[in-house]
Order: sequence, then structure tokens, then C-alpha cells
Amino acid sequence: MYKLIIRPVLFWFDPEKVHHFSFSFIKFISRIPFVSRILKSIYEVKDSRLEREVFGLKFKNPVGLAAGFDKDAKCYKELSNFGFGFIEIGTLTPKPQDGNPKKRLFRLKSDYAIINRMGFNNGGVDAAVLKLKKNKGVLIGGNIGKNKVTPNEEATSDYLICFETLFDYVDYFVVNVSSPNTPNLRELQEKEPLTKLLNELQSQNQQMCHTERSRSAKPILLKIAPDLTNEQLLDIVDIVNETKIAGVIATNTTISRDELQSENKSETGGLSGKPLAKRSTEVIRFLSEKSNNAFPIIGVGGIHSAEDALEKLNAGASLVQLYTGFIYEGPKLVKEINKKILEKTL
Repeated sequence: MYKLIIRPVLFWFDPEKVHHFSFSFIKFISRIPFVSRILKSIYEVKDSRLEREVFGLKFKNPVGLAAGFDKDAKCYKELSNFGFGFIEIGTLTPKPQDGNPKKRLFRLKSDYAIINRMGFNNGGVDAAVLKLKKNKGVLIGGNIGKNKVTPNEEATSDYLICFETLFDYVDYFVVNVSSPNTPNLRELQEKEPLTKLLNELQSQNQQMCHTERSRSAKPILLKIAPDLTNEQLLDIVDIVNETKIAGVIATNTTISRDELQSENKSETGGLSGKPLAKRSTEVIRFLSEKSNNAFPIIGVGGIHSAEDALEKLNAGASLVQLYTGFIYEGPKLVKEINKKILEKTL
């Protein structure tokens, strides 16, 4: 029903407006008695064979929602009813910011893709914490970044503010230095500044635990771009080993526009969806092989079917995340992936 009726109707309208409408609608129907229970009964696959223990956390299944969908933690509880094993919020910045001028979100229907140049639009980390205080049982990742006006030389301060503020309210952290939509942000992926940033966060991670004995250190992951060269990916392996962060998310959106068919393919921003599938899987496989599986990888990029998800898991990913595939294929995709994983375990 989603692909035949709901998606065609939604795709008549501006994608950013549809996103906000969808959130409002999901929250509204979830207030109706028993709706959340019904949604769970339709989409959730419960089976102990789906459980994964990764970087010290127990995931009820390996399929998560990627950052960018629920930036401000407005709808994580309701979205979890669609069968996700975990939800990643953000990217959050210390101060609220509007992001880039609209129009900044574009569907590439012929390519089953999206281009976005949102620019870390969010209400700020403090506002998100107020919503996360109400969390009951949803495993949450906190994706953090820097404000647009903060120069790269001072970026570490922004990441530390977000880290400290979110520490007690998320289960793991993701350091986003790979978005193409904040000027000069990707320069922080270079070996020296990235090593320094991650070491600072790890130091703060340990300090937060010493301050309060009941706390445990939080897993810190790095989200990388698919546009890195093999030499740069080898640097990532070295950086993870040196800083002892928990793992990597591969990958963010791409600035590549190879082999696209849609008329609006020249829009600037990050490309996600089917065209990213092959490259993101290549990055996962490269990191997994070159590191000898030394750290967990969350695979994201171009997952539009259960087979796409299995490709990433077989390439070396421990978990996977959806974003554009969830928009194009609908919530049944989560269930299809989990059922296919179970089939492979028989």
C-alpha cells in the first residue's frame, strides 16, 4: 500500500514539508490507544537470533534509522514502533541553527535517490536533551557536529559541548566530520585534526566516568565520507586504532554524481540512496579487510532491499542503517531485512 498509494501522494509535495507533515502525522496517530502496539505487531520482528552485542551495547536487531531523519529527537519513540533496533538522532550542534536556505532537499525519483544540503539545521543540543529525558527503552545514538559559524580551529569545543550535554541521554556517539553541507567541515577528516579531535573526546569520555562512578564510558564512532581515497581510508584505520574509538559508520552522503538520470542531478549537496550502495559497500569491505575486522562498522548508504542490507553485513558491517531506502520503500523494509537475516541463520 505504501508504494502504490502513500508514496505517490507524498511525492507530489515538497520533500521537506512532507517530512514535517509525516512526523506530525506519526505522532498524532501514535497517541491513539493501541496504535503503537498495532504498528509494532505489523513491523517488529522479535527473535533472539537477531540480537547483536556491538561495542558493549545490546541491540534487539541490527537495523537502525540513520542520523538526519530525526535530527531533534522529536519522534524517536514513535519511529521505533516500525521495528528499528536503534535510532540515531542528530546531527546536533551546541547552538540552534536554521541550516542552509531553502529549497535544500530534492528527490531524484529516476535514481531512487535524494540530494540534501540541509546544513545541520537543528534546535540545538539542549532542546534535544529535554526530549531524550522522556526516553524509555529506545537505544539512541547521538550524532554530533559543529555550528556553521565555528571555525575549524575551534571545532573541538563544539563537539565537546555536545558530548558533555548528551552524555547521560544517549547510548553511543557519532562524530560527524563528513557532511558536505557545512563549509570546510570535511577538512576535519584529515589525519592530524581528526586524531586530535577524537583524542580530546576520548579524554572527556574517561573524565565523565571519573566524575561520577556510576557512569560508564560511551562508545564513540566516526562517520566517514564515501569519497575518501584508499590512502585516506588507511589513515582512518590508523586513527581508529590510535584513538581507540569504538568503530566507524560507513558512509555519509557523497558529492559524486556519476551515472545519474534525474533532471535535478546537478543540485549541490550530499547524494544518498541507490547510487551510493556500491561505493558504501566497497568502503565497508576495504575497512574490514585492511583492519582485520579490528573494529565494528555500521553500514549505511543505498539500502533499498533486504539483499542490499545483507551485502553490507557480508562485507563486514555489524549493523546497518536506513534513511533514503526507508523513504522510498516504506517501513516494511525494516521487517524484510530482519526476516531475511533470520532466513540466513537457519
